[in-house]
Amino acid sequence: MKVGAVIITMGNRPDELRALLDSVAKQDGDPVEVVVVGNGSPVPDVPEGVRTIELPENLGIPGGRNVGIEAFGPAGRDVDILLFLDDDGLLASHDTAALCRKAFEADPKLGIVSFRIADPENGVTQRRHVPRLRAADPMRSSRVTTFLGGANAVRTRVFADVGGLPDEFFYAHEETDLAWRALDAGWMIDYRSDMVLYHPTTAPSRHAVYHRMVARNRVWLARRNLPAPLVPVYLGVWLLLTLVRRPSRPALRAWFGGFREGWTTSCGHRRPMKWRTVWRLTRLGRPPVI
Repeated sequence: MKVGAVIITMGNRPDELRALLDSVAKQDGDPVEVVVVGNGSPVPDVPEGVRTIELPENLGIPGGRNVGIEAFGPAGRDVDILLFLDDDGLLASHDTAALCRKAFEADPKLGIVSFRIADPENGVTQRRHVPRLRAADPMRSSRVTTFLGGANAVRTRVFADVGGLPDEFFYAHEETDLAWRALDAGWMIDYRSDMVLYHPTTAPSRHAVYHRMVARNRVWLARRNLPAPLVPVYLGVWLLLTLVRRPSRPALRAWFGGFREGWTTSCGHRRPMKWRTVWRLTRLGRPPVI
């Protein structure tokens, strides 16, 4: 199976980007073809053979990745698998691409693989980086219902079936939107603890737009994908969870502003999942109400 990789960058981490590209180049088996997308910024110097695209404006994470997908032909069809890697990450092993090939060849219904993210200094995997509710043991691989945006592999047929990431989300929850559409189309998602991306431990709230976009996109996610009776349940649960976590007053104000924006602005095309998909999500341990 042919493997490609999409990396988006703001051009502000040239050393980390070079280290990541070196780790991709060292993968066992056939070479991985790489496209680096400068998301509203020039692309730093990259090794020979790495393709680059420089966008005149920042399209956000999903928009930048969609440009990278199309660089491999419509819906990425020139390759069988696409890796999506954060530009400050580093593949921990030389066999990650080979493990991806083996996983997708062995399971024709496997659509997406979510890698384990580990801190390069201490090897710790943050709980939020294990894409399931029972996240206490990050070393346990399992079927899951979503995936990590900056450390994953996608069979390109998934994009042909359900489309790409939602451009309008810009940042936050775009992976779950794609995951739900993929599951609704019959694809499966695996979390694999043996496929590791080293990445420094960070907090998502470091982004200034975090609280607003998390809330706005959560509403859009529900409005786009859930059967109508589940929309208020899902959003009500997340409203309560947000209040229980007791964010700061400015953060809560930004969150409620985003929540309001999610209801008053277009969420894009609505395509509610089938009830059998709701049941599949429930059987996998994460019913779409949390």
